[in-house]
Amino acid sequence: MSHIITTYGPWAIFALVLFEDFGLFIVPGETALISAGLLASHGKMSIEWLLIAAWAGAVLGDTIGYFIGRLGGRRLVLRYGSRFGATHYRLLRVERFFARYGSFIVVFARFFFGLRQLNGIVAGIGIMPSALFVLYNAIGAALWVAVWGFGVYLFGHQFTNLIQNLLGSMNLVLILALVGLAVLAVIAFFWWRRRHNASQAE
Repeated sequence: MSHIITTYGPWAIFALVLFEDFGLFIVPGETALISAGLLASHGKMSIEWLLIAAWAGAVLGDTIGYFIGRLGGRRLVLRYGSRFGATHYRLLRVERFFARYGSFIVVFARFFFGLRQLNGIVAGIGIMPSALFVLYNAIGAALWVAVWGFGVYLFGHQFTNLIQNLLGSMNLVLILALVGLAVLAVIAFFWWRRRHNASQAE
């Protein structure tokens, strides 16, 4: 995944997110976005272009799914979708969620596997107004990219700075010794709890 992203840059993110978001379960779009966020935190990719590419791919992918559902209908999705993971059970489950929560699903579906891939298709099958879908879809894409793109980028950047500061202010041997002591303490705790539970059982 990292090799593909570093080779093709934001275009790889755009394509992977797009393909996943219109119903292809076999494409790891969210995993690619997280990986790219980490790479950007190490300066191997522009975070600005990453966020733009991911957002555009997410919006366009779900829009394609919407028109697949609207023009092809449920029967077409079930006939060909199973080859890519869009099974009858998954589609039925998303339809139930959609019937219950409506537009809320379009905004937050991206954060859940299964909903992320099928919410556009189900919105099209249910003939949700296209203007309303585009609005909620754009908002949901922005939130999703902010969490898994920019959020991971910030975390990776701060984590890298923390490690560098620790290495600059403390001896590496001391750090390793502290890590070793922490591991031994955890092992000792679990050993003691196991012995304690065994003695109580007797």
